Amino acid sequence: MKYCSSCGATVTRKTPDGDNRQRWVCESCSTIHYQNPRIVVGCVPARDGKILLCRRAIEPRRGYWTVPAGFMELGETVAEGAARETLEEACAEVRIGHLFASVDVAEAGQVHMFFTAELIGGYGVGQESLEVALFSEAEIPWDDIAFRSGTFALEKYFADGGTNNGVHMHAITRHRE
Repeated sequence: MKYCSSCGATVTRKTPDGDNRQRWVCESCSTIHYQNPRIVVGCVPARDGKILLCRRAIEPRRGYWTVPAGFMELGETVAEGAARETLEEACAEVRIGHLFASVDVAEAGQVHMFFTAELIGGYGVGQESLEVALFSEAEIPWDDIAFRSGTFALEKYFADGGTNNGVHMHAITRHRE
């Protein structure tokens, strides 16, 4: 960060009075610019014992498979975000179930949250996907899953059969891109 989004003056990195870490602070208007983790929301859409995966058409990890997921938008709930991402990436409507996995990706400044979901109707290839398909657990291309958080979510989903056995939590200390 170089400039204050409030007044346009340059910012410096320092620990504000009463704080415990460095922040970007405007020397002109004294605005403190907090930077917080971004929320990634997604789901595991299921129907008839199979789950819907998307092959990514965008970077990072273009060509790899993923559950439908992406950054949450302002003005939506985490469940609404997961449903929206599924519609955007897989042209599919889902009925969102329960939150079952949460992954801290501290190095990337992200928190990934995954829901169970029921696939309603059809599906297709969205703008961010090269291909979309239903997979049984045995058919999942495990070596070609785009992100470790997605692998974690899929493993936990199949471990408890998508039932509500609480939220599985995990932290990724180094991400691969």
